[in-house]
Amino acid sequence: MSHSNPNKWHKKPLTDHSQLSDKEFEALFEKGDLPPSLFSHEAHLRLAWLYIKKYGQEKAAEKTCEEIKQFDRLHGKGDKFNTTVSVAAIKMVHHFIKKSESNDFYTFIKKFPRLKTGFKELLHQHYGLDIFSNKEAKTSFIEPDLLPFD
Repeated sequence: MSHSNPNKWHKKPLTDHSQLSDKEFEALFEKGDLPPSLFSHEAHLRLAWLYIKKYGQEKAAEKTCEEIKQFDRLHGKGDKFNTTVSVAAIKMVHHFIKKSESNDFYTFIKKFPRLKTGFKELLHQHYGLDIFSNKEAKTSFIEPDLLPFD
């Protein structure tokens, strides 16, 4: 973890992850230098999209879990990470990527805004149990009990 100044990429202060190129966003996140306030739900989805495009779904799920756990430990108590939610997000983003011809995240998320605005509702189509508060879901991936991911 280098903790360099994230504003070195830009002259004005960073207020949103969208100010960063994909390469800058990924580098700052992986180094732990992305301000936690910028790692919003949309930024989680962007990371999923980038990793799926770069590594494929399976490796993207592994890498996302590793990187978010590390980020959580670095910027918090290490107790916010949820394996099931993160893997489910990868699976949902992958599902929509297969229906998309978007070459950039912002075109993709405009075409599939439910990932951003209705994420919990999408999860509830797959899970009857509350994966947000389930202790097992935090540490290992639980398969959906209602509708499997394709």
